[in-house]
Amino acid sequence: MAVELETGLPSVHQFQSLIREKQAIELKLITNDVVIGTLRWQDPHCLCIDSNEGQTLILWRHAIAYLKLL
Repeated sequence: MAVELETGLPSVHQFQSLIREKQAIELKLITNDVVIGTLRWQDPHCLCIDSNEGQTLILWRHAIAYLKLL
């Protein structure tokens, strides 16, 4: 059974806006690593980030401590 993205959630709407606007963000992970870049896509479990260092990263949602707009 596939897990679907809950499009009614405010966080999903916010992420979709960030993707559409290509807004720069800072993500701090629970490991204390910091990733700066733009969101590329989201699914129910992960976010894809194009980092400022030229890498495309797939991050598990549960690994994110916070997201900050830049």
